[in-house]
Amino acid sequence: MAEEKIKCLIIGSGPAGYTAGIYAARAGMKPVLYQGDQPGGQLTITNDVENYPGYPEGVQGPMMMEDFRKQAERFDCDVRTGYVTHVEFNPGAHKVTVDEKHIVIAETVIISTGASAKWLGLESEERLNGKGVSACAVCDGFFYRGQDVVVVGGGDTACEEASYLAKLCKKVYLLVRRDEMRASKIMQQRVKNAENLEVLWNTSTKEILGKEEVEGVRVVNNVTGEERDIQATGFFVAIGHQPNTDIFKGQLDMDENGYLITEAGSSRTNLEGVFACGDAQDHIYRQAVTAAGSGCMAALDAERYLAAKELVNEE
Repeated sequence: MAEEKIKCLIIGSGPAGYTAGIYAARAGMKPVLYQGDQPGGQLTITNDVENYPGYPEGVQGPMMMEDFRKQAERFDCDVRTGYVTHVEFNPGAHKVTVDEKHIVIAETVIISTGASAKWLGLESEERLNGKGVSACAVCDGFFYRGQDVVVVGGGDTACEEASYLAKLCKKVYLLVRRDEMRASKIMQQRVKNAENLEVLWNTSTKEILGKEEVEGVRVVNNVTGEERDIQATGFFVAIGHQPNTDIFKGQLDMDENGYLITEAGSSRTNLEGVFACGDAQDHIYRQAVTAAGSGCMAALDAERYLAAKELVNEE
């Protein structure tokens, strides 16, 4: 296999990865960034982004990620197409295999592999994704002010999304597939306190209605089998996210859901010279701006790590 040695390897793109690339390149670390199987991350399937600073008129998600990539390349970040298939972390010489044929030996590794939203698996859900179907109320709720929307889920995330939308929308329906929620009591109370938020118990989604955009949702009662159509222009899936970290299991510390654990106030993982940023380690905020900020942190942490290492070697 072909093999190369570098100072800094960035695994994954998106706001976190590209920002890490910008900072690492400007610091003279000559970073190599592999974009993975979804260059640009979740924002490449997001239409309008209106909450990222610097875009007063808003921006299309794919275009925004194109801007990030170009800025990283402007400072000579080596952005490549490729998917990491194996990692073997060893302090000072982290061995990473790309596409099962190319080996990179890196002094530092920045992980920005992100997370993927969990979906229901409906054909209509996939077809209307970005056309009324969303997995982020904070990102897209603004577009549904004064309208009727549907939220799916029974955990804290679903309650939080539904409560957020209730402040913007005319009516919010929360579909819970059982006769009880998994959410904490305080989150359930927040749902109950919202006058325009209606919980439909024992209810599942059968189909999202609409050809070009969401026009309604066909739901089914899991107890009686009765079906009904709900008029709505937005459909929010809030059944959780899955961090893209499986390849690091057994080497890096992670929580019970697979999110990488970093030291408080830093991007450092439990292994020397390995840093994590973005949604791969953030299950709370999951925003483009926070991901970009953590990408900056990771690059600065990696730069300081290399500087300290070189100082020790000189001594």
